[in-house]
Amino acid sequence: MVGVHLLVELAGDHPQLPFAELDILGPVLERGTQVALVDCQHAEEIPRLALAHSVMEHLGSCPAEKGAFSRMLNDLAISSPRPFAGRVKKVYGNTMDASQAELERLIGSLVQGKVDLQNPAEEFRAIVAGSRCYLGRVLWRSDPRRFGDRRPGDRPFFHPGVMMPRMVRALMNISCARQGERLLDPFSGTGGMIMEAALLGIIGIGSDIDPEMVRGSRMNAREGVILRADGRRLPFRDESFDAVVTDLPYGQSVSIRARSLDSLYHDALGEISRVVKPGRRVVLVTHRDIRMRAGNFMRVEGCYSQRVHRSLTRNILVLVRDG
Repeated sequence: MVGVHLLVELAGDHPQLPFAELDILGPVLERGTQVALVDCQHAEEIPRLALAHSVMEHLGSCPAEKGAFSRMLNDLAISSPRPFAGRVKKVYGNTMDASQAELERLIGSLVQGKVDLQNPAEEFRAIVAGSRCYLGRVLWRSDPRRFGDRRPGDRPFFHPGVMMPRMVRALMNISCARQGERLLDPFSGTGGMIMEAALLGIIGIGSDIDPEMVRGSRMNAREGVILRADGRRLPFRDESFDAVVTDLPYGQSVSIRARSLDSLYHDALGEISRVVKPGRRVVLVTHRDIRMRAGNFMRVEGCYSQRVHRSLTRNILVLVRDG
């Protein structure tokens, strides 16, 4: 499936972050509201996606008009050998002049084959976003329960403030770390990053200066390697990791030995840029804007803000170490 154009239906809980994780599949060719067109280079990574609802083989697109949609279906001359259903999603703010039901009836009448709305073997799905309408054949659909059965509170060791598995998975995808590669979390806390890495076949190595966190994360992340180490002086060789993903410490409750968070961040950024391979990504979660500081060590490729609650905004910083 290399080189196939995929249509990805995205979650709507963040305007930009779902696009960032699509890099694990290939270049994003076109962006719309909650929809993206991707030049797929790594189809095997589709099931990794955390912020996507479905992935489709892209069949065509047209202006968001009923007549244009009908003409596109006629021109495509789609035939399905298996019972199929036509489904349509209209994203808020679209300009389509027809209802969802009208568009679904067009799919049912203009695709050759047997319609089965109750138990279809195949689904043709249209996404109407803004002034465009995209049509695809569904290849994969996310199961919303797949992250709910491993909540942080159900782990052997728990500490408040940890990220939920769905967000951790998205960060892994943004890092573009792949199966068999080495990923470092130098502030591993309860081990959530290392646990997620193991599920993806990534060799996860974590470290933390707090002995309680090291003991607890070893209970949680039994398939990973957790060391006690200072994030300012990492015990790893230069250019020894394919990616770094970490949630940087913040607040007075964090066990740190630096003079201040500023000095901790400075020293940690220097160490992270030392141990990651040239051309590879570092994904940092922070609770302040450190783009200027981080830019002294690595190239800033992206920055995304996510409001967690009234007093906390999470910043996700994507860096690349240039060769």
